[in-house]
Amino acid sequence: MSSLLIRNLAALVSCDGADRVYQDVNLYCEGGIIRSIGPEAPTADQVLDGTGMLCYPGLVNAHHHLYQVFSRNLPQVQNLELFDWLTALYEIWKGLREETVYRSSLVGLGELVKTGCTTVFDHHYVFPQAAGDLLGAQREAARTLGVRLHLSRGSMDRSRKDGGLPPDSVVQTVDEILRDSEEAVRRFHDPSFGSMCRVALAPCSPFSVSADLLRESAVLARELGVRLHTHLCETKDEERFMLETAGVRPLAYMEQLGWVGPDVWYAHGIHFDDAELRLLAATGTGVCHCPVSNMKLSSGVARIPEMLALGVPVGLGVDGSASNDGSNLLEELRVGYLLHRLHASERAPSGYDMLKLATIGSARLLGREAEIGSLEVGKCADFFLLDTRHLELTAACGDPKSLLGTVGWKGAVDYTVINGEIAVAHGRLTGVDEERLAAEAGREAADYLRRS
Repeated sequence: MSSLLIRNLAALVSCDGADRVYQDVNLYCEGGIIRSIGPEAPTADQVLDGTGMLCYPGLVNAHHHLYQVFSRNLPQVQNLELFDWLTALYEIWKGLREETVYRSSLVGLGELVKTGCTTVFDHHYVFPQAAGDLLGAQREAARTLGVRLHLSRGSMDRSRKDGGLPPDSVVQTVDEILRDSEEAVRRFHDPSFGSMCRVALAPCSPFSVSADLLRESAVLARELGVRLHTHLCETKDEERFMLETAGVRPLAYMEQLGWVGPDVWYAHGIHFDDAELRLLAATGTGVCHCPVSNMKLSSGVARIPEMLALGVPVGLGVDGSASNDGSNLLEELRVGYLLHRLHASERAPSGYDMLKLATIGSARLLGREAEIGSLEVGKCADFFLLDTRHLELTAACGDPKSLLGTVGWKGAVDYTVINGEIAVAHGRLTGVDEERLAAEAGREAADYLRRS
């Protein structure tokens, strides 16, 4: 088994249950697992000098759409809100193919890893006819970079002719979706401790899928032992749509279909009322907060202070690059901190609270809080290092727990380690030639937009 020792760390922020911060400490990993945190300095295959470095748990991105990386910063959609934004972009997304998804996943995952993210959940729900093996392409991209990946077999079965938003070419029948979902779990889902790939079932949203698909997906997910995810309560348009078509608010509709419980988490969750927040807390149903996307699409401000006070499981995600225009969970962490300070004042989560949302909070949403999300002996060796001697951090590191929320970090981290392997060194990806990837991905992106 390979081993790694980080010597002489200035501080290690564990994000564990006791909120421990270790000073002047060594971190030893073997076989992808943390074996010791303390003064011990066992012989290791590889040794890094952690002098002056802060060490944090690897960030866990609980909601993304990697296929959208090649449709960001498009002028025609910059000022649109969700429904109009989706309608316009589906005309581009229907041109996805396997190579596009592979290259866009490499770019999005690469940016995430460079900014301290070690585990990524991707919500892929656009499957154009004859597009190829899209989930296989994502899995290969994650292997190339060494990322811990959660795939989803997303889905849509309600096209424009049925009152939904997507074109016919990207929707499927319920039977096709359930068959492909079962196959995705068979191919990619590894439930073992420390696994590098798992799968969730993730119909897109209540306004793009039928009640039958939601109901049957919940039944199948529980038969297969995988988790459930979808968008919910993102906009007032969605709320109006559900009241007009189903006669109930979105969460009540999902509850009727079996979509509450500790194996379910929703993206966004902006427009829950008081009773709905209590239901989420009582059932252990989670919410992934995506502040930058919510601001970009003018969707609203999620009630994160109230959720945390009630004990609702909450994590953090970047959402799709087309509604975020980046894939940086460190940025999300700081923007979330500032947004809630503005909106909730003293009730807002602290900088450290936001760090915990991005680590152990998101790990809980994925059902992996026993493996990732904090730095503890016996857990996976996923972490990143940040050098306090950078000019931008001068006189800023007195409270390393809150640093990433209050001060923030705008560039690549110094090191990212995933499963005990160095994925970023000196701010550069180790698994790919970045310049070559950027050139190849740029050509594929240009071709994709021309096709669309």
